[in-house]
Amino acid sequence: MDLEDIYENVENDDIKDTPTPQTQNHRQDEGNAEKCRGSRCLVLMAVCLGLICVLLLVSITLQHISNTAERESLFKSYKNTVEELNQTISSLQHNYTDLMSEKDLLKNSLNSLSQKKLELETRVVNLTAENSQLQGRFDSLSQKKTELQTELRKLYEQGKDRFSISSELKSWSESRQYCRDHGGDLAIINTEEKQMFLSSFIKDRVWIGLTDIENEGSMKWVDNSPLNEGFWYEYEPNNAGGDEDCVELMPSGTIQSWNDLKCSEKRKGICEK
Repeated sequence: MDLEDIYENVENDDIKDTPTPQTQNHRQDEGNAEKCRGSRCLVLMAVCLGLICVLLLVSITLQHISNTAERESLFKSYKNTVEELNQTISSLQHNYTDLMSEKDLLKNSLNSLSQKKLELETRVVNLTAENSQLQGRFDSLSQKKTELQTELRKLYEQGKDRFSISSELKSWSESRQYCRDHGGDLAIINTEEKQMFLSSFIKDRVWIGLTDIENEGSMKWVDNSPLNEGFWYEYEPNNAGGDEDCVELMPSGTIQSWNDLKCSEKRKGICEK
């Protein structure tokens, strides 16, 4: 290719590359159109974003309202639950207080019962010891009773001929004289066995051979022996009136059956040979 051809081609290319005024206007219109389309897209995007924001805001608001209502409901439920728990706690506290009071009462009762138990146990020990003593005394009395019964039988056999009761009511001195006239004297009672024996068969009050007519307050038997053991009735001798100097034996049903009396009173006499 020669230089002319090359030059011509270069010029043709330059002509092609150089825009004409019409081409430039067309390109400007196309750019404006593209700018318009871009602006509308931006507006649409902004509107969409706004709608999305509104929807999000509405959703958040509704969610907040829903959460608020749920919280209020939960709060009310929690409040009711707390009130119920407080009532339950208060009731339990009252029950606990009552139980503690009852516990204290039961404890006091237990202490009282324990003390009473100790007292009863001590009493049982004392009663057991006392029972042993009484049993020993009973055995002793039983033995003595047996001995007395034996002695009474002997005295009874002897008494058929040894003792007698006058048939007439006389003063103490007259009764004594009656006994002397029949070979004896008024009875001397100086043992418990003799007292029981004579008390067992008398039916009336009778004179016995005891008097303080010679020395007031100093009782002596008819054989001048002093009184060592007496079987006086309750509150006797009392020397009522100041002149009860003689002694009678009464059918009282008890071993204590002596009574001081005026010597002038009329009684039967029990004689002993």
